[in-house]
Amino acid sequence: MPVEYIVSSLPALSFGTPAPISWEAFRSACGGRLDESAFNDLETQLRNAAAEARGGGEKCRRSAEGCSLYWKNRMLACFQEKDVFKRDEAIDSVWWDAAGELTDGASPLGAGALATYAIRLKIALKRSKISKDAGMAAFDRLSEESDVKSNEN
Repeated sequence: MPVEYIVSSLPALSFGTPAPISWEAFRSACGGRLDESAFNDLETQLRNAAAEARGGGEKCRRSAEGCSLYWKNRMLACFQEKDVFKRDEAIDSVWWDAAGELTDGASPLGAGALATYAIRLKIALKRSKISKDAGMAAFDRLSEESDVKSNEN
């Protein structure tokens, strides 16, 4: 099946909304046409910027083709956010936007668009697992475990 058909048949993705398809269903729809290495250089640039923002500096850097001051500055701006939830959301937003770089304007339904979709789907799937209720439940569970340990001693 041509890549153009696969891309055009996938459900739409929007940042901040639940994933409309599972990873397994997406992989099945791709029929082996997904090149997951397409994002390597841009991913390395984003990871380098995140490492630098966390204070890792040059020792954490990996080599990548090209260099984008734009992506570096966007990633650094994310780490100015004090609220951990908002920071994580901002970082995912940068990754989401960066994934769009893989879609060639001259071929908006080509292999690059499939790679863009894959990355964005992973983000949507990750974000759909994040909720205040799940966070509070985990906090309560950890608090109870801590209380039990304190009472045992």
